[in-house]
Amino acid sequence: MAKRRDEMERLRDMSTEDLNDEVIRLKESLFRSRFKLSLGEMDAVKRVRNERRQVARIQTMVGERTRQEQTTS
Repeated sequence: MAKRRDEMERLRDMSTEDLNDEVIRLKESLFRSRFKLSLGEMDAVKRVRNERRQVARIQTMVGERTRQEQTTS
């Protein structure tokens, strides 16, 4: 639990641009992982699931920041 909290704090400290770069990196990693999983080269269903959730968390943060900027403008 503390590990996820630390990760969330690290993400909150990142700029929106850095978060978008992180999403791109995670999506590429997710693509590679899914490909390897389908070929049977790896058995990392948990890793795929965690990366997918991380992408969703980051996209949620970016959306919140965007909405917050729109309401303050």
